Amino acid sequence: MEFLRDTYLKKLIKRKNNHLIKIITGVRRCGKSYLLFSIFYRYLLNNGIKEDHIIRIALDDYANRKLRDPDTIFDYVNSKIVDDDLYYLLLDEVQYLRSFEDVLNGFIHIANLDVYVTGSNAKFLSKDIITEFRGRGDQIHIMPLSFREFSSSYTDMNMAYEDYSRYGGLPLVASFKDDEDKIEYLGNILNEIYINDVIYRYRIRNKEDLSDLFNFAASSIGSLTNPRKLALTFNSVKKRNITQSTVIKYLNYLEDSFLIEKAKRYDIKGKRYINSPFKYYFTDLGLRNISIDFRQLEDTHIMENIIYNELRFRGYNVDVGEMPLLTSSSNGNPMYKKAEVDFVCNKGPERVYIQSAYRLPTPDKIDQEVRPLMHINDSFKKLIITRDEIKPRIDERGIRTINLIDFLLNKEEL
Repeated sequence: MEFLRDTYLKKLIKRKNNHLIKIITGVRRCGKSYLLFSIFYRYLLNNGIKEDHIIRIALDDYANRKLRDPDTIFDYVNSKIVDDDLYYLLLDEVQYLRSFEDVLNGFIHIANLDVYVTGSNAKFLSKDIITEFRGRGDQIHIMPLSFREFSSSYTDMNMAYEDYSRYGGLPLVASFKDDEDKIEYLGNILNEIYINDVIYRYRIRNKEDLSDLFNFAASSIGSLTNPRKLALTFNSVKKRNITQSTVIKYLNYLEDSFLIEKAKRYDIKGKRYINSPFKYYFTDLGLRNISIDFRQLEDTHIMENIIYNELRFRGYNVDVGEMPLLTSSSNGNPMYKKAEVDFVCNKGPERVYIQSAYRLPTPDKIDQEVRPLMHINDSFKKLIITRDEIKPRIDERGIRTINLIDFLLNKEEL
């Protein structure tokens, strides 16, 4: 089964011959190698690039083991460049190459060579890999499949959503037909690959603490939390002491390895960020769900995580909004109550406010979701996303309501 990654292919095409090293990052098994070696390679051939002007090297292939030596691969690539036309170098699993940073920076000096690389070890997965190339790197970050990509093989979109929300969007998981195979695969790779990558990179001595913290974070998606709260929960449940500073370090490690993302709180009226608490969302829900043995599959929180990932996939920076609303206390005195706007989404000059409402069964529930949006004193788009089977509609206040699946399938909605 092939999933077309058109969004990322367009990013690669846009960066062609920009004199930078194109660095494809993302969690393991999200489709980096397939994007480069199959989809992008096929695009080059279909657009008139001669096959002998595309140098493909899979460094994890035993047949290419000699090319893991810096001098050998440098000489090999140079030997393939026999004219002044543009050549494309596609390197997969570049972490197998010793001193790969120096070698790649050396390739930059070959005027007619356009360089693209992927990697899958802990160092290469980390956000700070871009700094290794001294300003000469251009990162293309890949996420697991979006719902629109994932659902391309389904005829029933509700069934597609059920599978997506339970097993996530890793391409190989999505290609399995049997639920047991999906569960077994997710269980095998979570600790053996993802957690071990973080442990190896940061030399963590206590794997159990990191794994348990990952599970606690998995239990908290869609909820405001902070390192202090996680530390207290850890200590009370596990009866093992873990400090707040250690929790902060571990959460940063998980973020840097693209396993989770932190959404900051933003005071919409005061136009400022609020330090704590935050919300954490998982890059892939399959990894989140297997970590807690498919317990706590709350539809509301899972839907919120899926919307968050979709917004990130579409290129938005996403915060959790807070809006003070004037109300009355029990004795009738005026008071301010903090109301949440689930997502404040920014991309350049664009801004969208979004409420995630699993169901809108009553006028009171609708009013609860609408009220914070109505008190935002600007003209940016305001959207409510729901699982209710409704046609897209916009009310007299300019607030649009749309079904979740319609939103996920329509990439132009925002």
